[in-house]
This record gives sequence, C-alpha cells and structure tokens, in this order.
Amino acid sequence: MTVRCDDSRPALVRLPAPLTALFPGAPRVVELPGGSVGDLIDALDARWPGMRDRLCDSTPAVRRHVNVFVDGARAKLDDAVPPGADVYILTAISGG
Repeated sequence: MTVRCDDSRPALVRLPAPLTALFPGAPRVVELPGGSVGDLIDALDARWPGMRDRLCDSTPAVRRHVNVFVDGARAKLDDAVPPGADVYILTAISGG
C-alpha cells in the first residue's frame, strides 16, 4: 500500500465581510496556493486589484488594524502558509 502526501492542497482563506463588500464578486472564502502570507495577499490582489492596499501598509507590513491568522497563529507577511492551511484575515472593530 502506498501512502501519498498531498502537498498541493490550497490554503482556505476567509475574508472579512467589510473587505469583500469593497470588491464586487469577491467571496468570503477563497482557495489559494500556499507559500507565504505575502504570496496569498499578492494572489488576492491579482484577482481583485487594490485589495493589497487595504490589507498592507507601505512599509510593507500587514496594516495595524488587520490581523492574519494561519492555523490559529497570528502571522506576518513573510510567515509560511503550509498546504491546506486555514487562514483568517480579520479587521479590528473599534469605537467608543
């Protein structure tokens, strides 16, 4: 019996509703190939131009009020995204 390790599984990226509302046709859940968080954001921007500017600042880094979690751990742009990872992109809610 041969056991096959499938490293081609895409990451499952969940986007916040306020973000998808700005990009008509953008679903709340997207399957994208892994790599790094920056690679995922580049792939999102390729499909919906301008999305990177909403998620990243000019340094470049993930914006202060945006959080990215890969398999439950907070991640930065250069952090790895393994095949089949669960990725959540969340926006902070503030007010007074």
